[in-house]
Amino acid sequence: MGIRVATDRCIGAAMCAMTAPEVFTQDEDGVGQLLPGGAEQIGDPGVEEAARACPVQAITLHDE
Repeated sequence: MGIRVATDRCIGAAMCAMTAPEVFTQDEDGVGQLLPGGAEQIGDPGVEEAARACPVQAITLHDE
């Protein structure tokens, strides 16, 4: 499994960074980003919650 953030869809709501701060952050423009090593947290329930909480579904969990 992998985590993908569609930065072109992100509106900067910060739900990902608030829900799973050990996995996601925001860049200087407020766009959601995956932290280094964040993809290794794929089994964390916060990651799935962050994907569900994203108002524009910019976070996807996928098979690699």
